[in-house]
Amino acid sequence: MAPEPGAVGLGRGRTQRRIGLTGGIATGKSTVAAILSGTYGLPILDADVYAHQLLAPGTTTSQAVLERYGHMVQTAGGELDRRALGRIVFAQPAERQWLEALTHPSVGRALTKALAHHGEAGAVVLVVPLLFEAGLETLCSEVWLVDLDEATQLRRLLTRDRLSPREARERIQAQWPLQRKRGLADVVLPNHGDRQQLSRHVAAALAGKAGTS
Repeated sequence: MAPEPGAVGLGRGRTQRRIGLTGGIATGKSTVAAILSGTYGLPILDADVYAHQLLAPGTTTSQAVLERYGHMVQTAGGELDRRALGRIVFAQPAERQWLEALTHPSVGRALTKALAHHGEAGAVVLVVPLLFEAGLETLCSEVWLVDLDEATQLRRLLTRDRLSPREARERIQAQWPLQRKRGLADVVLPNHGDRQQLSRHVAAALAGKAGTS
C-alpha cells in the first residue's frame, strides 16, 4: 500500500505524518501548536526550546557566544544576557549569520533525535520559525505556514515583546518574508481572526481539506 499523502516512510509499511509548523515572528505558531497538542494530542517538537537549551549556562554554545561578545552580553553574574545578544544579532546581519551557523546544526540534530524518540507516533509537529531558512523542511512530510499581514504582525510583536518599533522591524526583517514562504508551504493557515477561527483552519488542515492560498 502506498503511503498516505504527507507521510514519511518508517519501514515495514508504517508511515508518520510530520507537520513542519512555521511562520513569521508573532504570527501565532505557539497558538497553533497549543491547539494541535491540547485538542489533538500531537507531540510538539519546538526548535526554540532546543535553541534555548543550547544557550543555557555552562554549555559549549553559550561559552562560544560569551567569548565572541564578552561583557556586551554578560549579566552581572557572568551569565549570558539573551536580550543583549538579541539586540546585537538582529541589528547586525553578519552577527546573526554567525549565531545561526553556530546553533542551527545542533537544533537540527536535536529535532532528528526527538523524531526518533517519537517514532511510534502517527503524527508529530515540528515548530520551527526558521524552517526554510535553516533548510529543516527536509525533516517534514508537509509544511504549514501560520500567515498574518505585516501590520498586525508588527502590532502583536510590539505588544508581546515590548520592543521599540525599530527593534520589532529588525526581527521581522531577519526572517524570510511571509510572501516568500507562502509559495513554499503545503498549507497556509490565516490567523487574522480569533482562536476559534484558527482552530477551524487547523481542523481542516488535519483533515486534508486545507491548501495553499
